Amino acid sequence: MDIEEDIRSLQLDSAEENNGVVNPGDARPEEVEVVDKMEEVKHKEVSAVEDAESQQETEGNNKRHLNVVFIGHVDAGKSTTGGQILFLSGQVDDRTIQKYEKEAKDKSRESWYMAYIMDTNEEERIKGKTVEVGRAHFETETTRFTILDAPGHKSYVPNMISGASQADIGVLVISARKGEFETGFEKGGQTREHVMLAKTLGVTKLLLVVNKMDDHTVNWSKERYDEIESKMTPFLKASGYNVKKDVQFLPISGLMGLNMKTRVDKSLCPWWNGPCLFEALDRIEITPRDPNGPFRMPIIDKFKDMGTVVMGKVESGSVREGDSLLVMPNKAQVKVLAIYCDDNRVRHAGPGENLRIRLSGIEEEDILSGFVLSSVAKPVAAVTEFIAQLQILELLDNAIFTAGYKAVLHIHAVVEECEIVELLHQIDLKTKKPMKKKVLFVKNGAIVVCRIQVNNSICTEKFADFAQLGRFTLRTEGKTVAVGKVTELPTVSSSA
Repeated sequence: MDIEEDIRSLQLDSAEENNGVVNPGDARPEEVEVVDKMEEVKHKEVSAVEDAESQQETEGNNKRHLNVVFIGHVDAGKSTTGGQILFLSGQVDDRTIQKYEKEAKDKSRESWYMAYIMDTNEEERIKGKTVEVGRAHFETETTRFTILDAPGHKSYVPNMISGASQADIGVLVISARKGEFETGFEKGGQTREHVMLAKTLGVTKLLLVVNKMDDHTVNWSKERYDEIESKMTPFLKASGYNVKKDVQFLPISGLMGLNMKTRVDKSLCPWWNGPCLFEALDRIEITPRDPNGPFRMPIIDKFKDMGTVVMGKVESGSVREGDSLLVMPNKAQVKVLAIYCDDNRVRHAGPGENLRIRLSGIEEEDILSGFVLSSVAKPVAAVTEFIAQLQILELLDNAIFTAGYKAVLHIHAVVEECEIVELLHQIDLKTKKPMKKKVLFVKNGAIVVCRIQVNNSICTEKFADFAQLGRFTLRTEGKTVAVGKVTELPTVSSSA
């Protein structure tokens, strides 16, 4: 409406200039002048709006952005904790919570109502299991977070992989309830596999929240908390985490929202002197990504919406509206028409952001999940084979790991069948140097350097150059058998 007011005042001004008398002969130039001024005002308005937008954008982007993945065994309380965080940070209002409470009661699942915030589809609500990777946003004093609520059930681990591959921080939720921690941690429980996967997928910092501390079998018991910490610590060390530096333990109650936004009351838990969950999340330091590096955004999803829209997380570099980029490995030249961060349209975005980008120059059906949007000057490598260092975790019964071994490769958003073509050498676990002896097969726990082949061209980078695009897991029959990192790419790759 401001534009119209400005125009009206302009018309009055121009009328006043002629002492209120408008000569019929002068009418045309006058109108032109008014139109010119209208244009000018419109232009001013638009540029003011754009300035405000870009200012808002920079303000919005002043806070760092991190992806948090909630991992842990089924029923440890991941969705409930995620839902409670959204409620406490004001992302969900009381009315919605009341509606969910009623819905959960109708299904005789009173304690699930918080999880409904994260589990939005009917199948998840009926079973009480998260199937897809839920997404939601919240902010603390210094950071904007996107929660990735990863599924904990065994058959949904591939979905958990796609969630964790975008995460910066992992929150491992462990149930303190008697029997539940043990089930999740024993052989076959998801806690172990998720920690392994989180480490390989690049989740370098872990918050280990001991949930359900309010349960009647626990009652905020220090003994139970200490027992869980002492059992988890050696395992976390074995998975490659530096427990002192990269892992923090803290007790919470996801359902009651205790020790989450504010510290737990001393009357309930006199022995806890550490931070609450929000404080701990805020304090986490992660290594910054390079905003000036070559642009890399692995595509995790695509759809049609006034053009082709791709979704993913920027792992390196920055992107602006109007940029020309390449979709690899099929080398399609595309132009950036619009960029959306969360739900806001922005004009540019840097590393670490989850984006939706509208592109021209490519059809939605020509894009597969795992393709990478990359800069034209330095495109990502597209290869059908590479050399990698693998750590064998746990092979299926009686399997030996040798040339000809087939598995499913998960690397950033790529899921592709692969074959081990050749074992090059085994690494001595003590000296970390290659062994002299020729290696024909290896068993559990071994570290081996081998050549891996895939059927279709995939986008990858050497781990040393680009950790996020150079680490992977191998799975067979729904089980993670090995984790690895790309050490060498063929010199004549298809991107050359």
